[in-house]
Amino acid sequence: MSNFKVHTIESAPAESKPQLEASVESFGMLPNLHGVMAESPAMLEAYKTMHNIFASKTAFNTEEQTVVWQTINVANNCHYCVPAHTAIAHGSKVPAEITEALRNETALPNAKLTALRNLTQAIIGQHGNPTQEQLDAFYNEGYTQRHVLDILVGYSQKIMSNYTNHLAQTPVDAPFQPFAWNRETQPA
Repeated sequence: MSNFKVHTIESAPAESKPQLEASVESFGMLPNLHGVMAESPAMLEAYKTMHNIFASKTAFNTEEQTVVWQTINVANNCHYCVPAHTAIAHGSKVPAEITEALRNETALPNAKLTALRNLTQAIIGQHGNPTQEQLDAFYNEGYTQRHVLDILVGYSQKIMSNYTNHLAQTPVDAPFQPFAWNRETQPA
């Protein structure tokens, strides 16, 4: 059992309060992940900044962002982020066939998204050292070096959240619970 506190706005360190208030304004609730991260104002700010950069400044569209995020979440076996990003994807109108393929580690609907998932997995599994063949397969689907680096932006963000959730055993928020996920219980 974790002893990490899930802060409220009232219990959070003073430096985290403005960030938490912004979370409530954005989400209509305070996500438990943000409540845990609030213990370190630097962590909360870094995470939210990286999220905003990945979501608004990378060359990926919404479906591609979902592929990067969920590929990392699944690879890191994150009990919190997989359901959270499933809910986010549904809210962003990402097709269910994409979200379910990512959650279940099954085939994606097209070669371009498959190449994105494959390179993201290679970056994770090979500690940032994909082979030239893996890079070429990615480039052959129309991606560029910018996209490779943009994967690293998403990976940096997800390391912060996935690892925080492992350490804190962050409770899954009620809006995300319908999308609960556990690798061992996913269909083959």
